[in-house]
Amino acid sequence: MVTQRHIGPAHARRPYRGDMAQSAVAAPTPEELVRRPDYLRLLALAGVLGVPVSLAAFVFLAAVHQLEHWAWDTLPHALTGGATPWWWPIPMLLIAGLAVGAIVRTLPGHGGHVPAEGMGAGVCPPADLPGVLLAAFASLPLGAVLGPEAPLMALGSGLAAWVAGGLRMGERRTAVVGVSGAAAAIATVFGSPVVAAIMLMEMVQLSGLALALVILPCLMAAGIGAVVFTGLGAWTGLPIGHLTLPLPAGTIRPDPADLLWSIPIALVAALGIRWVRGLARTVAPAVAAKPLTRTPLAALAVAACACAYALLTGRDPAEVASSGQQTLATLASAPETWPPIALALLLLTKGLGYALSLASLRGGPVFPAVCLGGVLGALAAPLPGLGLIGGLAAGMAAATVAALPAPVSATVLVLLLLGGYAVGMAPVVLIAVVVAFVAEHIFTGGLNRDPVPDDDSPQR
Repeated sequence: MVTQRHIGPAHARRPYRGDMAQSAVAAPTPEELVRRPDYLRLLALAGVLGVPVSLAAFVFLAAVHQLEHWAWDTLPHALTGGATPWWWPIPMLLIAGLAVGAIVRTLPGHGGHVPAEGMGAGVCPPADLPGVLLAAFASLPLGAVLGPEAPLMALGSGLAAWVAGGLRMGERRTAVVGVSGAAAAIATVFGSPVVAAIMLMEMVQLSGLALALVILPCLMAAGIGAVVFTGLGAWTGLPIGHLTLPLPAGTIRPDPADLLWSIPIALVAALGIRWVRGLARTVAPAVAAKPLTRTPLAALAVAACACAYALLTGRDPAEVASSGQQTLATLASAPETWPPIALALLLLTKGLGYALSLASLRGGPVFPAVCLGGVLGALAAPLPGLGLIGGLAAGMAAATVAALPAPVSATVLVLLLLGGYAVGMAPVVLIAVVVAFVAEHIFTGGLNRDPVPDDDSPQR
């Protein structure tokens, strides 16, 4: 996981000895490592931990889902006798803000990293894990515009690090075991150990920790842990949700217009996510300075976005106040039920709620970005020659890589979402990923006019 710069005062987070950046040292190649008994023991430990970590992740996700269903369906129906009222986000997110503010102020670890700064902050210290989980349970079911992926990674890495600490492993071994635990945990939300392993390895490579150390433990932990939901022998496994969208039948091959329109869609998505992240990083330090009072205020602002959307469209406020997984599935299965004005308002209000949630609450940044990209793609679908599938593919790919600066992971995740359209829409996805990734970095840092060095040229 990528070590992130932390927002707020210097004392806001206690550093952990297993942080990836601290363990970024030169390592042998995988071919050399696998001949070492010490490394083989690490592989065996990663495999053993895969199943219990995956079980813990399954329990976490099931609990979040049940609490969200109770908070946004069962309870409002019981109290009002009808659909969720427009004002319902106000009490839900006020409770979330008060709870997260108290957790940030009082518990070790301050509820985990601020999601405005990315996916995670290294291996989660075991002592910080209770606060991280409590903050996630206060945020995700009650309407934070965030996903479960970052708390899942903290859960997996924290449990694995706790075991490694009990075995008195050094900091580098603890970091390797922690990353493998995160891979096993994140596989449960993606429904695929391959996606999880690719994402963790790409993030680790970007963080500076030697990839050779973690590639095989990540594969081992994610692969063995996957039996929890794939099943084994006569056992069918635990039921988990699948990310593949319920898309309507259509042409699998892309049209030339799909390829051409993917470029402007990617640019718009990259600019939009950059604006969201910029706003989140502007607001986050102010919230971190006074979490008890400003976290509830920021959460109420998220509620105001959801209420405004419900009042203006007559639709469910949960379409804004949520991670967006269910909203995106509904949009993909019945796009004709979404008028353009509703899509435009959803893009605006959910984008603003996403920025405020990134700055103040606790969760992951990926799934709301995927949803916003899908909404942008659906809004662009009437463009000449484009259509829903091409718009969704381009929008989701571009927004995902803008929020998660890991192009291979973003590509694999979006192809998984597209299901049967994955092969045909791969050119659209790849073009959108590359254009959005390049645009995001040029928008942020400008052009670097230094020439690309040849292999034998001196490095500066």
